[in-house]
Amino acid sequence: MSSTIEAGPALVLAAGSGASEHRPLIITLFAAFVVATLFITVWAGRQTRSAADFYAGGRQFTGFQNGLAISGDYMSAASFLGIAGAIALFGYDGFLYSIGFLVAWLVALLLVAEPLRNSGRFTMGDVLAYRMRQRPVRTAAGTSTIVVSIFYLLAQMAGAGVLVSLLLGITSDGGKIAIVALVGVLMIVYVTIGGMKGTTWVQMVKAVLLIAGTLLITFLILLKFDFNLSQLLGAAAENSGKGAAFLEPGLKYGATGTSKLDFLSLGIALVLGTAGLPHILIRFYTVPTAKAARKSVNWAIGIIGAFYLMTIVLGFGAAALLKNSDIIASNKAGNTAAPLAALEIGGGANSTGGAILLAVISAVAFATILAVVAGLTLASSSSFAHDIYANVIKRGKATEQQEVRAARWATVLIGVVSIALGALARDLNVAGLVALAFAVAASANLPTILYSLFWKRFTTTGALWSIYGGLISAVVLVLFSPVVSGKPTSMFKDADFYWFPLENPGIVSIPLGFLLGWLGSLLSKEKPDEGKYAELEVKSLTGVGAH
Repeated sequence: MSSTIEAGPALVLAAGSGASEHRPLIITLFAAFVVATLFITVWAGRQTRSAADFYAGGRQFTGFQNGLAISGDYMSAASFLGIAGAIALFGYDGFLYSIGFLVAWLVALLLVAEPLRNSGRFTMGDVLAYRMRQRPVRTAAGTSTIVVSIFYLLAQMAGAGVLVSLLLGITSDGGKIAIVALVGVLMIVYVTIGGMKGTTWVQMVKAVLLIAGTLLITFLILLKFDFNLSQLLGAAAENSGKGAAFLEPGLKYGATGTSKLDFLSLGIALVLGTAGLPHILIRFYTVPTAKAARKSVNWAIGIIGAFYLMTIVLGFGAAALLKNSDIIASNKAGNTAAPLAALEIGGGANSTGGAILLAVISAVAFATILAVVAGLTLASSSSFAHDIYANVIKRGKATEQQEVRAARWATVLIGVVSIALGALARDLNVAGLVALAFAVAASANLPTILYSLFWKRFTTTGALWSIYGGLISAVVLVLFSPVVSGKPTSMFKDADFYWFPLENPGIVSIPLGFLLGWLGSLLSKEKPDEGKYAELEVKSLTGVGAH
């Protein structure tokens, strides 16, 4: 892996002589955001007194506040950096990520948000274990939550390394790894001190900043092309060097039968994955009622939908303003397309306007990463402490103080693991990495959640087969896919041990997760507890007895 970045004309600010005069501004903006969010975290931490405060923010957030926080949690580095980069490099096919990420919310709204809020207390494991044997199901749910969160964390860490390296002119692998470590340390601080209250406020602030920053760049790009989308798309197609093919399907997913199948697999994973993402699911517990949970999803859909419409302008604007070779030279996967477009639209590499815009947009992107990693770490540490420590190891006898302490220690451990893996994944496309997390979530979590809520004959055996079967199949297929080895864009590009041809395992592992849940329940000798199912059905659909 190369230890240097080839700096094209668009990268003079980041790696050339002009960087030094603007770097103080860049560092000041970064530092201002970090200090502000740390202040919020400390303030929120002083109000975190109970397990309900740490896990669910005391269930005090309104539908709008939670919708804003969900947006902040969901619009990750994959959304801002990865999708803009994918569009800049692959045109129409790159935008397919946006469609999948947005459509996924319909599944979450119609099938999961309200029943989950009514049925659970703090984690997904609460719902799954309601009518099953507690210890094995909670162990499985906790394991799945941690694995999915770590996959997602990889993407955020990779985005952070690329972004800050570009801004500070860091070209060595050691420097990039140090940046990943810094993000990990900040994430640990946010969660251990602030809990859910601190994390939620950081996510809300970040959502406002991200929408404002994206709106600013979108406006400036449209202004440059006289608010004529046709002119923008034409310029992007011409500048990309691919002509009309840039605006048509098939540039990334149409060359071979395998790539078309890969696109289908990606689409299934994106659409079904959101409803199984742990850091999104726990957000439904932060509101006082199921009605507020439903309202928060409605707000989230509106905010996220507007943002993804703007990614069209960001991505095609980057393609129109920058040379394809410059984008790839900065980052092979295109993750720096949006910041470089901001630099260019502000006046170019040596201009003060370009430097300010680059600094602002990159600080917003960094804020995005910090907010999302905090949410992911909180989800995984909460599941470990509440499901595995309190209900499996301590058999339900842990005190609230012991539970919260365990969550804080789990945060440190998960942070260390994420730093190590994030260092390895620093050159992969962050949108692609997030798509893998969606596939694992949709394979292991979603089948079990839906069966638990809506199928009377579902048993503990079915739940274990579904979670572990979906989880193991998705992870194994990823390990032996081109994402990990065999291609120049792989995590280990010099190795070649892949045999699964698709980059996303969703088309195999998701149906397998559903099939195993069904088969395990049918073959199980245990008799489903119909009384418990009736209780869960009433609770999930009406909210009677909900926490």
